[in-house]
Amino acid sequence: MNQILIGKGERPVHLLAKYGNRHGLVAGATGTGKTISLMVMAEGFSRMGVPVFMADVKGDVAGLAMAGTANEKIQQRVKEIGIDDYTNEANPVLFWDMYGKNGHPVRTTISEIGPGLLGRILEINDTQTGTLEIAFKFADDQGLLLLDLDDLRALLSFVADNRKEVSAQYGLVNTQSIGAIQRALLTLEREGGQALFGEPALELNDLMRTDLSGRGIISILNADQLILKPRLYSSFLLWLLSELFENLPEVGDLDKPKLVFFFDEAHLLFDDAPPVLRQRVEQVVRIIRSKGVGVYFCSQFPDDVPNEILGQLGNRIQHALRAYTPRDQKAVRTAAETFVTNPKLNVTEVISQLAVGEALVSTLQDKGVPMPVERTTICPPRCRMGTLTSEERSVVRARSPIGAKYDISVNRESAYEIINQRARNKEAVQPETKGKEETKPVESGGKLGDLLWGSKRREGMVQAMAKQAARTVGSQIGRQIIRGVLGGILGGSGRK
Repeated sequence: MNQILIGKGERPVHLLAKYGNRHGLVAGATGTGKTISLMVMAEGFSRMGVPVFMADVKGDVAGLAMAGTANEKIQQRVKEIGIDDYTNEANPVLFWDMYGKNGHPVRTTISEIGPGLLGRILEINDTQTGTLEIAFKFADDQGLLLLDLDDLRALLSFVADNRKEVSAQYGLVNTQSIGAIQRALLTLEREGGQALFGEPALELNDLMRTDLSGRGIISILNADQLILKPRLYSSFLLWLLSELFENLPEVGDLDKPKLVFFFDEAHLLFDDAPPVLRQRVEQVVRIIRSKGVGVYFCSQFPDDVPNEILGQLGNRIQHALRAYTPRDQKAVRTAAETFVTNPKLNVTEVISQLAVGEALVSTLQDKGVPMPVERTTICPPRCRMGTLTSEERSVVRARSPIGAKYDISVNRESAYEIINQRARNKEAVQPETKGKEETKPVESGGKLGDLLWGSKRREGMVQAMAKQAARTVGSQIGRQIIRGVLGGILGGSGRK
């Protein structure tokens, strides 16, 4: 199988597997059939052995896990389009959920997400994000693992208590900025955001699985609650995209993608995004295709995606837009201008006349040339077009091959435990030892290292922690790289 049947216009309209990594856009007003188009593409990629990652904002994408039910309307559409091999079938699915309720917990660590994206999640200002940068740099230098919010709080408290020494070495730190960050952390925790941070952290290989029959597994992120925190939702998907960009090897043009990534509610990524973020997203979208990843944005309006990124999306499915307001009329013009013209179609008129389940479609064909836009009747998916019951979801989750890996959290020694142990050791110092001159400190770490570890045991502890950190995320350079190209630049100072 080297193509996906999207639907039929004057002729069948296909998305070719070898151009699946050239990215795409699915747009249209609410209720016009965008989710159905996403499901048809996800099923198609899965059948050709390509893993898929997608968010389930409304709960209906979960229907991919169950076979659909034939009815007269579906049979009529199947006959109209001319699908010879149509059968109702389920797809191999893994459910993920940041909160761990309707899927496997999906976690990352504070160190991996980095100060830039963390600052965006917390919605703090540039000065406060700069303070986060200093705290992360100090943690790197001292070999401190930052795994969860407890680690970050402990680190911030240590930096605040020793701000004079930290400021002298890394730059000015003030208590107001630390206080603002701590308040933002409380808000994030109250909203349930602490569930994102911890271990075991998500491994990218678990998003790139196939089942025993060779079908690509569809990873579905339950996002009906997550979408209520737009910054957290968009920043998590942005982090995941940047991790793919950073860690996957260059593979050039393949016969089919290694992974397809659907970014639903894409406008949330670009709302209030600074120009530097847009530039980096553009860079990722441009380069990640050479790593075998196709990115498909889904939003109501095509101009929700900036022009510099929109121009790189070769496969387009545009559902109906209603030109009721000046904003709608602008979106209609944008949509019409992005298609290769078809002399038989007046796109500006047709786009507001499309019925539910119809779309204007243009995909890349031979030699990567986009086909003239076609008014297309979209195929029905083979799965269920609707939600799952909690019992059905539990059955699917119980069959998962990775449940034992992610469902139980792990809390090992990291910054929180080390800093609190230092505090206990300090309290346990006998009165007669206080005020005595300590052993001359080793060079690595200097005065700040003495404050954290104590001069007598710092060298051994630093070595032990360095080995532990190396086993977890590699060297200091490795830790900084793994945060992702996007995580570093948002902090202002940039991480290379």
